Formats: sequence, C-alpha cells, structure tokens
Amino acid sequence: MLEEVLETVKEAMDKAIESLRRDLASIRTGRASAAMLDNVRVDYYGQQTPLNQVATISVPEPRLLAIKPWEAALIPVIEKAILADKSLGLNPANDGTIIRLPIPELTEERRVEITKVARHRAEEGRVAVRHARRDGIDLLQEAQKDGDISEDESRSAQKRVQDLTAEYVASIDEIIENKEKEIMEV
Repeated sequence: MLEEVLETVKEAMDKAIESLRRDLASIRTGRASAAMLDNVRVDYYGQQTPLNQVATISVPEPRLLAIKPWEAALIPVIEKAILADKSLGLNPANDGTIIRLPIPELTEERRVEITKVARHRAEEGRVAVRHARRDGIDLLQEAQKDGDISEDESRSAQKRVQDLTAEYVASIDEIIENKEKEIMEV
C-alpha cells in the first residue's frame, strides 16, 4: 500500500518535470531549435494539426530553421500560422518549396521577458509537484483512517513524500537556472 502511494506520487512528479522540460524547450533562446515550433498548429483539411505532423523541420544552421511541407499547398498556411504566433516573433521566407525561418538576435529586453515566462512555467511545475504531494498525503491519511496502515507508517510515508517533493522542487530550480543562463547568453 505504502509503496503504491509513493510510486503514484513519484509518477505524478515525473510527469510535472517532463511537462516543464517540454514547455521550456519551446521557449525561444538565441539558437534555432525545432522544439520552438511545437506549439504551432496549422489548418490541415479543416483540422488544427501540429506543424511537425505536416512538415519536416530541420536546423541547417544555428540561427535558421528550415520547414519542408509534405504538400506545397501548405506553404502559405504554415507561414500564416507562424506569423499568427506572436510569442515566436519570427518572419518566414519561402522559395516555393522550403520555408526558412531566420532566428534574429534577442534584445536584452526580450531576453528578460522570455526569462519571466520561463520562471512562470517553472512555478507551474512546482505547483504540479505540490499537488502530487498533497494527493499522496491525502491517500496516506485515508489509508490510516481506514486502518490499512498505522499512524507511524503514515507519518513515515508522509515524510518520504515530503522528501520527494523537496527533491523534485530542487530539480525544477536547477532546470530553470540552466534555462535562464541559456536565455541570457549573448
């Protein structure tokens, strides 16, 4: 019973960390990354479809993304979707077969803005970890009430859940610290 609860809590916390990593990967730094376009959706036969499912995205140079749609008719649709996503701040250029996205240098002001967004996402990750902690502690208290575990076992397991929480929050702090360095790097 105790191990099941701890495993459930650990899985929820792992998911929070993984979600944070994905979110941070889509945040623009000074370098090109295909993950920057993860949130871009295009109208594909009436469906809002992720860009990476209708085109090949590559990084031929550190400051350039190349998008090769699987259908030439998608070029204007993809350009429109990229321009519509104001958080990217990118201007696509196409030659009829490939869309090129030059990644401009970030201004100091824009770097600070992006850092704030990253910190906000890190705080959302911390909240998710705390929710997992609360759910785990609730499960342990319920098991204690039902007589499945003793008070000592419950207290000990709650301490382990708290230790796990501290460990995951520290991991989030480290992840965001590294991302901030990456963003502020000129």
